[in-house]
Amino acid sequence: MKKIIIVTAALVALMTIPSCEKVLDQKSPSTFDDSVVYSNYTLAEQTIFSIHIAFGEQNSYRGRFLPWYGFNTDIEWYNSAKNDDKTQIVAYDIRTNNSQLNDSKNPFADMYSGIERANLAIEGLRTYGNTEQDSKMAYLLGEALTLRAMLYYDLTKAWGDVPARFSSLTSESLYVKKADRDVIYKQILSDLDEAIKYLPYPGASSQTATTDRVNKVFAEGLYARIALAASGFAMRPDEGKVGTGDLGTVRLSNDPDLQKNVLYPKALAYLKDAISSQTCSLVGDYETLWRNFNAMDLTAGKEFLFNIPFGANEQKARGRWNFTFAVKAENSTIFGYNVNQGGVAGPTPTTWFLYDPLDTRRDVTCVNYKLVKNVLTPGGIKSWYFGKYRFNWMTLFPYNGGNDDGVKPVVMRYADVLLMAAEIANELDETPFAKDCLKEVRRRAFKGNEAVADAYVDALSGKDAIFEAIVTERALEFCGEFLRKGDLIRWNRLYSALAAEKADMKNLASLSGDYAGLTGNVWYREAEDGESLQFYGLGPGEITSPGTDWEMEEGYVSTTKFKDEDIEYLFSQPDEESLNRRQFWPIFQYIVDTSQGTLVNDYNY
Repeated sequence: MKKIIIVTAALVALMTIPSCEKVLDQKSPSTFDDSVVYSNYTLAEQTIFSIHIAFGEQNSYRGRFLPWYGFNTDIEWYNSAKNDDKTQIVAYDIRTNNSQLNDSKNPFADMYSGIERANLAIEGLRTYGNTEQDSKMAYLLGEALTLRAMLYYDLTKAWGDVPARFSSLTSESLYVKKADRDVIYKQILSDLDEAIKYLPYPGASSQTATTDRVNKVFAEGLYARIALAASGFAMRPDEGKVGTGDLGTVRLSNDPDLQKNVLYPKALAYLKDAISSQTCSLVGDYETLWRNFNAMDLTAGKEFLFNIPFGANEQKARGRWNFTFAVKAENSTIFGYNVNQGGVAGPTPTTWFLYDPLDTRRDVTCVNYKLVKNVLTPGGIKSWYFGKYRFNWMTLFPYNGGNDDGVKPVVMRYADVLLMAAEIANELDETPFAKDCLKEVRRRAFKGNEAVADAYVDALSGKDAIFEAIVTERALEFCGEFLRKGDLIRWNRLYSALAAEKADMKNLASLSGDYAGLTGNVWYREAEDGESLQFYGLGPGEITSPGTDWEMEEGYVSTTKFKDEDIEYLFSQPDEESLNRRQFWPIFQYIVDTSQGTLVNDYNY
């Protein structure tokens, strides 16, 4: 079976190589076994690209995992919620027969397809790739190890405990039970230890010239991200009861190898290496950062460390990122195409109010307008959009209104390296370094007012205060990038944060609590850039008309415009215990039914 898979992949790969006729002339196709594929750089590289295929499958990262995992949180929500199976997913009320995910084509299976391809590549490269002497082949091994680690991390992030497959399939290993996720964490952390040795820094080689191939800094950041999750809180079955239907509890790992005092020093060392390498940096302006993203600037050495390697050109565009999350357009002409997409999810309505007015991230991140029949129109108080994602900023391959936009979602950027370093350094009592990392992110946010950012960080006193500042900073920096759900889970704050957000949204709707000074009326006008609206009336003291060139909407903020039933869709569970049992998706019924009895759901699914 293994050789058949490799031969097929190799022959398909050869069809895409200009010199394929010469290669085919040299040897009969029947001789294209592992020894040929993995001793030839071009052929071996094509097997790595076959791993990328798993990301772009219709119901994998492209159309199911990325559009549906990651919200709702205290800063991001499904603003199109109604009583349907899509809302069920994000409102922590998912069922094993969910119509969006319970199918023969599903992200769980596609991720394992990618893992199987990675397993084959790793085995082949170790055996035939001469990775000890050939740095290019060593890179491919490091790339395969890193992609496998990322796939497994995403599986554990969505499903908790899953089968552990770290060698290629045989008839004996085709059906296996779930493994304790600690087994997976330890293996992928070990894999990244190895991979980091093989990977060049961003821009240091032809392979790492763009951010849709992995590099050393990304792998170092991924190690830290996994270490934070592995050593943090999560819903777990009792010891030894994984895959038995156990109800589970929120707890830390009992594995001595996954404690903070073990993982944090190594993770911080990797992050310090990433920082000191000076091979990547923050983009100086927050809006420019996201204009670069939409324009698909994948040049390594800037802020983006790794982007999902969807096809991204006019002929082979894949992915539904802006299609799902961009500022909403309704029957509007953009780049000559009719666009009726975007705006499925957005910042929670209170998120805009979290930002200091001097914070340049606010109006880039939180947008309360949409384009309706080519006219900029207020979105409504409950319908905010992620301004980081905009069709009109897609200048490389203009969006043509189809299901796939070609945008390559960012997996990690340098700001996360800095804030993870701040969090870990703070825990390890390296306070000056923690503050320096936090300050670097905040200074960019307060561009033109850096002294304000410095004073804020300098005033922080004590480990708890610094930690709380990092919790807030991660919300402000990464809203719409869907890191928050994992953060809240590992901090054991999922329920408390979501419950507080429900209460905060109800205060906003009723103009009470922190919002008691608002009138509920807003005024708006088109900004000078011609592509956005300015609002007045949402800030303190903004209670009367700012001028005759502003349009007024009375009662823009009110319980009639923002109803309790809308707010209740943030999460559907009645208490903390019930919500925590829905931290993870179930393994869906189709997969369970075809597992020959080996897979059982936990957490009372």
